[in-house]
Amino acid sequence: MSGRSFLALTLTPEAPLCDWLAALDHQIQRAVGFFAGKPVILDLSMMQADTPDLPHLLPALKERGIRVLGIEGGDRSWPAVAEWDWRESPLGGRASGPVSIPEDEMTPPAHPTLVVEESVRSGQHIIWPDGDVVILGAVSSGAEVTAGGSVHIYGALRGRAIAGIGGNAQARIYTRNLAAELVAIDGFYATAEEMDAKCIGNPAQVMLLGETLVFKTLP
Repeated sequence: MSGRSFLALTLTPEAPLCDWLAALDHQIQRAVGFFAGKPVILDLSMMQADTPDLPHLLPALKERGIRVLGIEGGDRSWPAVAEWDWRESPLGGRASGPVSIPEDEMTPPAHPTLVVEESVRSGQHIIWPDGDVVILGAVSSGAEVTAGGSVHIYGALRGRAIAGIGGNAQARIYTRNLAAELVAIDGFYATAEEMDAKCIGNPAQVMLLGETLVFKTLP
């Protein structure tokens, strides 16, 4: 048995929900792919049983590619949430304070390929929605690389790699050492425990076949 911890983002919607969702859309536009593959806790502490538009909240988040890991702060007996797939929030989490979408995430002018000539350090986010990303170094634990195309990592992948945002199911992830916290392609993701064991620690590629991530070793 082994354990692994992840940072889960918490969303706390406020009424009116139409305005809150519009503000969320603005945040998403600032950093395309920020929520891709990230676990999210939905906190309903600001909601009431009769909050307008509450039944549509969870479907609206799913439409935006936000995957809700757990729900807390509300009451599953409310009629407005009767049709929800209500997942209890994991126990034992500690609040880490507010998290804002970083202003300094790397979003250079549009070019087919973004080449990063050094390693990506823990806490760094690289977002390139227009094409492939090539990392000549490693991607550290706690770092994230997001691309509209494929992700190529010449060193070890210990953090998160997210490829094919915006619907590119043909994108792939390549690395000389697969030790990732999470990989995702076109919204489908796998955590470390779900990856093919024979690829862990070895040169590998990740591709999407249908709705399944497939792992293959590289020469």
